[in-house]
Amino acid sequence: MPDYVNWLRHASPYINAHRDCTFVVMLPGDGIDHPNFGNIVHDLVLLHSLGVRLVLVHGSRPQIESRLAARGLTPHYHHGMRITDAATLECVIDAVGQLRIAIEARLSMDLAASPMQGSRLRVASGNLVTARPIGVLEGVDYHHTGEVRRVDRKGINRLLDERSIVLLSPLGYSPTGEIFNLACEDVATRAAIDLEAEKLLLFGADHGLIDENGKLVRELRPQQVPAHLLRLGTDYQGELLDAAAQACRGGVARSHIVSYAEDGALLTELFTRDGGGTLVAQEQFELVREAAIEDVGGLLDLISPLEEQGILVRRSREVLEREIEQFSVVEREGMIIACAALYQIADSEAGELACLAVNPEYRHGGRGDELLERIETRARAQGLKTLFVLTTRTAHWFRERGFEPSSVERLPSARASLYNYQRNSKIFEKAL
Repeated sequence: MPDYVNWLRHASPYINAHRDCTFVVMLPGDGIDHPNFGNIVHDLVLLHSLGVRLVLVHGSRPQIESRLAARGLTPHYHHGMRITDAATLECVIDAVGQLRIAIEARLSMDLAASPMQGSRLRVASGNLVTARPIGVLEGVDYHHTGEVRRVDRKGINRLLDERSIVLLSPLGYSPTGEIFNLACEDVATRAAIDLEAEKLLLFGADHGLIDENGKLVRELRPQQVPAHLLRLGTDYQGELLDAAAQACRGGVARSHIVSYAEDGALLTELFTRDGGGTLVAQEQFELVREAAIEDVGGLLDLISPLEEQGILVRRSREVLEREIEQFSVVEREGMIIACAALYQIADSEAGELACLAVNPEYRHGGRGDELLERIETRARAQGLKTLFVLTTRTAHWFRERGFEPSSVERLPSARASLYNYQRNSKIFEKAL
């Protein structure tokens, strides 16, 4: 089967879930200058064609810097924020105006034999952001640098209802006709909150948030962000992470940080189960919980391959439905990726841990340990003193987690009478 067929089948739940949702996408000026910008435009067009309501916010920092250099002007910052005097504002207006026209032109292409063919997009922009001056902070006058006061929610929603892509620039206007230079992160965050967007998508140079060991942080809760910001200092990654957390605290369900340099990063993040960037989400992306009757189909998909290999004892759908309350599961984006069951052994203070299974793609993330801890907690809550496990293939894993070798004679009689000598399972026990 071609890879794209398999990918499309796995992407179909996300296609349905994203339809008619509002996504705010922030693309910094560095991303517009990058060679991958054309591919990002193609991916935005694809999202639009799938029914996503798109608000695109662009930045302009490197373009402003080049114009300042061309005029022999020195850029000034305070706490990482640009001080926009009158001469700098001219450069800002020039850079932002040219960028907006260039982006509109890219989104208006209709080239034959290209991803843009037949797209027929309409791009809408205008005075949709009201701003106010930052003023004087710590004795420093920021002049024409401002912050978002209000986003025209009704106006933007009306344009989105008409199937337009809304383009917001990092400029804001005051009721008195003044122009203010804004941070694109501020515009994107406020737009996502005020529009009650389902997602805020933030493009950066890296795959997402990279930790001190150089590894990608795949998921964070908003309350975990401050600790990471302290480690990052004033790095631009920190600005993206702060924007993502602010949006979530303001009611946006999910914020994503993805790479503008990686071809297809946006689609990978939105249409695959694990994504490719960093997710900041209010709710848990993956959770351990007790199983429900609706999980039977997912449990069958998970354990059937292991039953075929003789690793697990076969359980029919009817058995699973009858015993579903014994199971705990790990759910990831609606998919059951791990499970375990606890059976109390009759006439004893012992229980049996059974049917511990983890999807092969997720076997190195500690899910087995999470489930074992869950089962042990449940066993103690039921007043059990000993936990038995019977296994044919994972003896060392259980030994490493405190289980001791045991025997059929040590099993309570109600369980010993059911022991399958043909399977010859090894028996282990653990005092709770």
